[in-house]
Amino acid sequence: MTPLRPDVWQPTAAHLERSGVALLVRHLGLADYDALMRFALEQPAAYWTGVAEYCQFVWDEAPGAYVDLSAGAALPRWFPGARLNWVNSVLAWGERADGATRLAVVEEHEDGRVERLTYPALRERVAACAQVLVGHGAAPGERVGLLMENGLHATVALLAISAIGAVAVPLFSGFGPEAVVARLSAAGARLLIASRGFQRRGKPVALEPVVRAAWTDLPLLERVLWTSPTNDASAPPRESDLVAEMNAVAPASFTPRVGTANDPFLLIYTSGTTGKPKGIVHTQGGFPLKIAHDALVHFDLAPGDVFCWPADMGWIAGSLVLAAALLRGATLVCYSGGPDYPDFSRLSRLIERHGITHFGSAPTLIRGMASHAAEASQGDVSSVKLLITAGEGIDPEHFSWFQQHFGRGTAPLINYTGGTEASGALLASVVVRPIVPSGFNSASPGVPVAILGADGRALVDTVGELAVRGAFLGMTQSFWQDDARYLDTYWQTLPGIWVHGDLALQRADGQFFMRGRSDDTLKVAGKRLGPAEVEEAVLKLPEISEAAAIGVPDAERGERLVVFVIAAHAAADAAAVAARVTTQVESQLGRPFRPAAVHCVTQLPKTRSSKTMRRVIRNLYCGNPPGDLSALDNPAALDEIRRAAAGAAS
Repeated sequence: MTPLRPDVWQPTAAHLERSGVALLVRHLGLADYDALMRFALEQPAAYWTGVAEYCQFVWDEAPGAYVDLSAGAALPRWFPGARLNWVNSVLAWGERADGATRLAVVEEHEDGRVERLTYPALRERVAACAQVLVGHGAAPGERVGLLMENGLHATVALLAISAIGAVAVPLFSGFGPEAVVARLSAAGARLLIASRGFQRRGKPVALEPVVRAAWTDLPLLERVLWTSPTNDASAPPRESDLVAEMNAVAPASFTPRVGTANDPFLLIYTSGTTGKPKGIVHTQGGFPLKIAHDALVHFDLAPGDVFCWPADMGWIAGSLVLAAALLRGATLVCYSGGPDYPDFSRLSRLIERHGITHFGSAPTLIRGMASHAAEASQGDVSSVKLLITAGEGIDPEHFSWFQQHFGRGTAPLINYTGGTEASGALLASVVVRPIVPSGFNSASPGVPVAILGADGRALVDTVGELAVRGAFLGMTQSFWQDDARYLDTYWQTLPGIWVHGDLALQRADGQFFMRGRSDDTLKVAGKRLGPAEVEEAVLKLPEISEAAAIGVPDAERGERLVVFVIAAHAAADAAAVAARVTTQVESQLGRPFRPAAVHCVTQLPKTRSSKTMRRVIRNLYCGNPPGDLSALDNPAALDEIRRAAAGAAS
C-alpha cells in the first residue's frame, strides 16, 4: 500500500445544514452541536425525550421520568413508567410514507442468490415466527438461543423473540460445542433457533454437528427450531422446521407484547480476561433508543438509506447493525460470505449491486483490502455517502486509504467505539466537525466521558483510562445473574465511575484516540504506552500489512516489547523486515521502546469479528495456556506464535 497523507476531512455546507445531527440540533431548538453536547449532559431527560420524538420511537405509554438512580449509578432503572416493545418502532415504518414498498432487509448469499423483504413483509414474517415460538411455549423473559449466519432468518428471529418479550441469546457462528454449551447453559435456554449451515469462501460451515454435539450437555434445551428442512424423514420429535411452521401459521393480527423499559431482550456473552464469559444484558428501553440515536447522530442514517456492515449475529455488531438500519427506516443489506470471495472485489461490487449508501468495515478487513487495492476497488462505490469503522484501533494510513478508495475522498469515515457492554458509542465522530484520520471528534452525546489517571483526575495529551462519570443510556443492566462481578469489573477501580477497560488519549483540541486495552498496556522501563501506539508506528511502513505489539516479562525492565508483523509481500526477507520495524519503532517512539524482538508471521490470531487476540499471543509467547479460544477464527495462527516463542527461547 502506498502511504497517503492523512488529510483531515472537513464537513460540507450540506452536512452542516441537512445532516441528521444538524436537524436534531434544530429540533431541540439549540444553536449548534456544542450546545447539543452541553444540553445532553445538563438536561438528559429533555434530550432523550427530543431524540425519541425525532426518531419516531414508539412508546405505548410515555415514561414518567428519565431514570431512577435509587439503587446507585451502577444499577439505574431507565424511563420509569414507560411501556413499550422496541419492535413496534421497527414495524411502524411499514405504515409510514413509502413504507409499503420500501425494502427492509436484503440478503446476498455467497453464491449470488438474493432474497428481499419489504417492511410490510417483514411484519408478516415476524408475526408468524412469534406465533410459532409462542406455540412452543416461549414466554416473556425466557431465553431463546440464536445460532445462525446473518441474514433474513436471523433478522426475523431476533425481532420475533423480542416481540414476544423473550430474551435472545445470540451465538457466534464459529463457536464449537463447548462454547455453545457454556453460554446456553448459563442462560438457561430451553429453545434454540439454528441454521444447519451456510457457505463461506466456497466451503460449507456446518452448524448442525455443533448443535448436536452441544445438545448432549444441555439438559434444559428442549427443542431446536431449524431454519432449513432436513432430508432425514426420521427427524427427532424435539426438532422442528421453523420456516415450514411459519408458513403453516394462519394469518392473524399480531401485536408485540408490551412491557417495561427495563425488561431484557438481549443476553449476549463476551469473553472475560479470565474465567467464564460475561453475560451482557440489554433492555427494551436502553439499547434500541441508544442505537437509534447513534444511527442518527453518528451514522447520519435516514429513512430510505441503504446500510451494510457485514457482522456475525453472535457479536454485538450484528444486533447493532440490524437495529440501526431498521429503527431508522433504512434498508439493511446482509452478507455472511467471505469478504474476499471469490476475490477482494466482493464488497465494492456488493455496494454497487445494492446501491449501498452507508458501509461499515472492521480495520482488519480494511487492511486486507488495502493490500489488494486494485481488486478491492473494482466495484462502483459512487452510492456511498458515509463509511464506518469499529471493532479495534485503526492507523491513520489505512483510515485514509478506506476513506479515499471507498468514500472517494469526499464521504466521511466515522470511527466508532463503545463495546458490547455499552450498546453503542462512548466515542465516535459526527459529520458537523472535522474528522482526523483514526481519531474520534466527539464523545457520544449524553455520555459523560472522561480520560482519567489512576487517581481519577482528568488527563489531556496523556494516555489514560476511558471512563464514564455516571450512568449512561445503553449500558448493560448488569451481568446475567452476577451483579457482584459486574460491579467489580466496571465500578470498583474508581468508585462511582465506569472504567471501560480501554486506554485513550484526548488532545487539547478535543480529538480522542484509542490506545488499546488496559490489560494490554505495555510498561517498558517504567514507561507506559498502549499497543496501538506501537502498531500505528509500524503500519506506517508500506511493507507491513498487519502488526500486533505485546509486552512480555523482563527481569530488568519490567517488560520488553515484542512485535509480530505480517509483511505486505510474502517473499519479503524476514530479517530485513524485522530490522526495518525495529528502526521504525525506535525513531517514532523513542529508544526506550526499541523492540526486543520482531517476528514475521503469515497470520495473527483473530476473532471472527477480526479483532487481534493480543492476550492469546502474549500467553503463548510466555509459555502459558492460551486462555479462552472460543472466538478464535484461525487456529493455525497459534502454531506460528508457538514457533516464534520457541525460536526466541533457543
